Amino acid sequence: MPSRRQIREAVVQFLYCADLEGGADPASLREAFWQFVTESDRRAILQATWKTLHHLSLGREARLAEFQQRLAVAMATLKARPDLERTLMALQQVADLENKWSAVMIELSRIPRDSDDDAFSERFEPTLEKFFRTDRDLIFTRKRFLEALEDIPGLRAQLDPIAGSIRRLDRISERVRMVEEPEKFPDQVDLAKLRESKESLATLLRESNSLTDAVLREKDAIDERLAAVVENFAPERIDPVDRAILRLATWEILHAQNVPAAVAIDEAIELAKRFGTTDSGRFVNGVLDKISKTAAEQGS
Repeated sequence: MPSRRQIREAVVQFLYCADLEGGADPASLREAFWQFVTESDRRAILQATWKTLHHLSLGREARLAEFQQRLAVAMATLKARPDLERTLMALQQVADLENKWSAVMIELSRIPRDSDDDAFSERFEPTLEKFFRTDRDLIFTRKRFLEALEDIPGLRAQLDPIAGSIRRLDRISERVRMVEEPEKFPDQVDLAKLRESKESLATLLRESNSLTDAVLREKDAIDERLAAVVENFAPERIDPVDRAILRLATWEILHAQNVPAAVAIDEAIELAKRFGTTDSGRFVNGVLDKISKTAAEQGS
């Protein structure tokens, strides 16, 4: 799970980006900001997803070859019965989607997975979604065909082989479902790393967005507090990074009951040293010390 420091760093970066002169509205900026900030994390998750998907799909080629060998007999059997045209069409759709499944899988395998290539996510992510969508369509189509077979028991001997092949292929899709939504399968050891990575990223986004929204809701009141302790205060006259750090820390001092003021100040100083200028740490420390003392005197 993300640390408090990671969450606060993300909040400071967002507040900084959202507050630049001429910057975008925070709501419209959020998606693009997270795409940029989480690029390396998303790339790592996509690479882990591919490795897991490839591992769990082993053996499908043999099952697909068996299906294709049995397909001609099944199609001929259904074509001989004009009243089973819908069932024939359902089987053809299964065959088409099986081929599409394989084609998209090959497409995924051919995308370069260089960990330093930022273009990887842009190519892999939509292709992966296309793969998962194809697999979902295939599951539905297989089910529809197998259900149709239940209404024609007289052809069981001729169609049982193709039905068996479809069920074996469907077990591969059951594994794919686990890769797409690993959080729904907490007992699957093979998915532990992938599950933890996705949960960590989701938590980072959720907690950072929540804290950011809380600060933005109180921004005017926070600036009033800052103006009361900073001589000649005007938000635009303070370095944008320092301004973001001060707003976050001031909100925590005033509203975060589970965060002692001393902790909020110390963490703000560390953020200032990392993201600000040489003098940022000392400046932030002085301002927040006054904010904290004033808040204590006023009981808020």
